[in-house]
Amino acid sequence: MFELKKARTESKSALYQELGAQARSLLHAEHDLIANAANFCALLYHTLPDVNWVGFYFLKGSELVVGPFQGRPACVRIAMGKGVCGTAAIKRESIVVPDVNQFPGHIFCDAASLSEIVIPLVRNGELLGVLDIDSPKLARFDEEDRISLERITAVFLETLC
Repeated sequence: MFELKKARTESKSALYQELGAQARSLLHAEHDLIANAANFCALLYHTLPDVNWVGFYFLKGSELVVGPFQGRPACVRIAMGKGVCGTAAIKRESIVVPDVNQFPGHIFCDAASLSEIVIPLVRNGELLGVLDIDSPKLARFDEEDRISLERITAVFLETLC
């Protein structure tokens, strides 16, 4: 049985190092997309400070459709190129948004969210969707978060067959 461990450090890099090890331990024996996505979201949601939504949007046809998540109910479908998630998916680049009110075309699913980071899920050149993390705190995410979350998301992608 997996035991969630709260980070015992104030260092962001140490937090992400520990989170990466926990993700690898949690996901290594399972290869089901939905099962691992659900557990990955729960791990991030309960480990990362100052987040109010963590979830996946998976590419279905020409739009992103909500997948496993932790937080309040979410927007179900997002058009490619729309909002932060759709923009990250089209560009296949992570996007850090310090203030969602300043992002043109931001889609407001939860009024409590003030900042956001979106990591595209690309495996073998194919876009699978995005990982979306929201915070009720302005400027919650920075470059260190982006780099670390991309690395940890790669752990999730490695588990898929």
